[in-house]
Amino acid sequence: MLRKSVTESFGAAISSLNAAHLTDTVVHRSKRMMLDTLGVGLLGTSTAVFSKALQYSQLYKSVERSSVWGGSGMTLPPQYAAFVNGIAVHSMDFDDTWHPATHPSGAVLPALLALAETLPTQPSGLDLLLAFNAGIEVQGRLMRFSKEAHNIPRRFHPPAVVGVMGSAAASAKLLALSPAQCVHSLAIAASSAGAPMANAATQTKPLHIGNAARRGLEAAKLALLGLEGSQAILDLESGFGVFYSDYSPSELPGTDGGCGGGFRWVLEEQDVAIKRFPAHLGMHWVVDAALAARAKLGASGEPDLSQVQKVVLRVPPSRYIDCPFPAMEHQARHSFQFNACSALLDNQVSVNSFSRPQIDRPALRELLAKVRVENPQDNHPSFDKMYCEVTVEMEHGESATARCNTFYGHWRKPLSQEDLVGKFEANASTVLSQEGVERVVDVIGNIEKCPDCTVLRSYLQMSRPTTHLFREHLV
Repeated sequence: MLRKSVTESFGAAISSLNAAHLTDTVVHRSKRMMLDTLGVGLLGTSTAVFSKALQYSQLYKSVERSSVWGGSGMTLPPQYAAFVNGIAVHSMDFDDTWHPATHPSGAVLPALLALAETLPTQPSGLDLLLAFNAGIEVQGRLMRFSKEAHNIPRRFHPPAVVGVMGSAAASAKLLALSPAQCVHSLAIAASSAGAPMANAATQTKPLHIGNAARRGLEAAKLALLGLEGSQAILDLESGFGVFYSDYSPSELPGTDGGCGGGFRWVLEEQDVAIKRFPAHLGMHWVVDAALAARAKLGASGEPDLSQVQKVVLRVPPSRYIDCPFPAMEHQARHSFQFNACSALLDNQVSVNSFSRPQIDRPALRELLAKVRVENPQDNHPSFDKMYCEVTVEMEHGESATARCNTFYGHWRKPLSQEDLVGKFEANASTVLSQEGVERVVDVIGNIEKCPDCTVLRSYLQMSRPTTHLFREHLV
């Protein structure tokens, strides 16, 4: 038997995966990812970037229509529904994060739900779950082709690189494409991959997720129509290898369990991080360290933070999340300094922490001016290895230091199911009625038993009476 190329092995695996391959751990983890993604996406429909993307997308018409999350009866062409819903998911940087670093779910779930509504035979919940995991798996495998990818990114935003490939794989799976068509889906998607890190901490960053969802879906639909691309897209340095200086691809193990088999899900080995507040993942370490330092200062009462002389943050080196004086909410979500100071002042960081009044308040600006950042040599820019240490020195000589190695919500310390559902309910209830919130929780909790996954469409549009799209809140 001829040895498959790396690209052929991916096409074969995507096409041949079936429900029997799903393990209890993978089902449990992926259902948590789905619920969290829907919650942050619903909350994200309150943002200015979502409203602008929606206005733009409404210029386009098609026979096929798919739902806009949170919009009562609102539909768009499926690729644009995937686009705007994907943008909503990442609009506040509240979505899940994996290792190596990427946001895996936001590029996949919006594409699948948009596609599912257009199919002649409605997919089951198990079909959705399998396709979702195919898309997650492809991203996880591709990220492991590079050691560079294990660190906080410096050049390309990972969801724009691997996310579009995951969306293509997931869409190809839901469309039941052949191995050859799956290969072409990946090849077509690769020509839409990549977005520069210079657009992190701007309104354009959420478009990276929206574009990944949209372009991956389009790639699979084009492959279904017979469009072809390079059959060695994953094997070549001039193919997917252009994104990594140390690219070293390997075959995806077979799924038949026989000779050449040995398939095991990446998600089985590596869980995701679920965020407690809407900011870059690195901020969760510095916030937990700042809260612990504050607690030490306030052991005998509420600390007087106007008496702070200096705040020292010992964090890993990363330029795009080292922002001393953020002027906008997207910068604030990517600022070690802002998040540490917000935690010290308020004893918490929440959705409201990134509103304009909170960013502009004088007490915060005064405290930011007292922050110094250090980058210890042993503090590596990796979400699996990094730590954050915060020292607060007071004018009267008192000081407190606290260090966070693993925050609550990290894959080593995952959110409880109760807290995960609580996060979803808090986010979704800003848009959906109580009935809509409860029904989404129930459907996702039992998705593998659901005969028709498109039932989510009606529940995701059970808007509260006062809810409307195009609302531009302060976040």
